[in-house]
Amino acid sequence: MKTVVSVIGKDAVGIISQVSAVCSECNANIVDITQSVLQDMFVMVMLTEISELKCTFAEFSDKMKALGEKNSLDIRVMHEDIFNSMHRI
Repeated sequence: MKTVVSVIGKDAVGIISQVSAVCSECNANIVDITQSVLQDMFVMVMLTEISELKCTFAEFSDKMKALGEKNSLDIRVMHEDIFNSMHRI
């Protein structure tokens, strides 16, 4: 199973590191990552493999949300099935 993690907010040092640390803590493997800085806005989309999570999907999502709130970022975790359903024509 995979998730799509999106991160949007004001650019700052260490965003990728902090998001990656939560992935590592929960044993979510980062499969693919893309990021860009548009003027002073940081935008990142990450694909993670979660079949061997050390926590529940809800806990993983909550940890990412808490990280976002702490750093004034919008961090969302979406299960791959939901993401695919939303983007089917």
